[in-house]
Amino acid sequence: MKISVLMGIYNCAETLGDAIESILAQTVTDWELILCDDGSTDDTYAVATRFCEQHPDKIKLLQNPQNMGLNYTLNRCLEHATGTYIARMDGDDLCIPERFEKELQVLESRPEIAIVSTPMEYFDENGTWATGTAISEPQPRDFLHGTPFCHAPCMVRRQAMLSVGGYTDDKKFLRVEDYDLWIKLYHAGHRGINLSEALYRMRDDRNATARRKFRYRINEARVKAKAVRILKLPVWCYVYTLRPILVGLLPTPLYTLLHKKRLGS
Repeated sequence: MKISVLMGIYNCAETLGDAIESILAQTVTDWELILCDDGSTDDTYAVATRFCEQHPDKIKLLQNPQNMGLNYTLNRCLEHATGTYIARMDGDDLCIPERFEKELQVLESRPEIAIVSTPMEYFDENGTWATGTAISEPQPRDFLHGTPFCHAPCMVRRQAMLSVGGYTDDKKFLRVEDYDLWIKLYHAGHRGINLSEALYRMRDDRNATARRKFRYRINEARVKAKAVRILKLPVWCYVYTLRPILVGLLPTPLYTLLHKKRLGS
């Protein structure tokens, strides 16, 4: 098996079918999809079961007894993965059909690269409203400004992930589990690249205030401090750990304006 796709699913019954269909439509067909329902209270598990029954040779379905968080859920998926490469996907997003093909081409041709990701298109019920950008070859200092790789569109060497213990299973790393993973991989000597083409479509409201919880800002500050420490960046770089806290204290209208400006909308 070339690719294992990890998808933690939670209350996404209305969008999950389209997300899975976009994986089924990939130009590369040598993949398995591992779904893990994280205690959904809607029909998410039923939708996932239907697809699993339709594609039993391609889709595995797990279920947590209660909501455990994405880092725990993805580690459960990782335990069942058999692919050489690990790809991510979220239950309310869409993949461009050539995504796996183009990411796989990088990992197959460049053995020194362990992570490949792409920018994302952002869309809502009115269509695409922004397209992100990404640093082509992130360096350790780029971690000070935030995660240098989009999580959902990524593909990573499975052995590299296993060598650092996968995702950190601790609630202090909720919503920053990917940021922490990249730091651990870079600390272990692995490197990654971003393709310039957006190969992933993220369903995102234009205001993006629903996910703005202060405790996640604390988690982000904690991970930035970890980056400074284990990537051996200059001590003065600890000042960057204050940014998530300050942003979290901004009034909602100002935060929304900054979010739109960052995405060029």
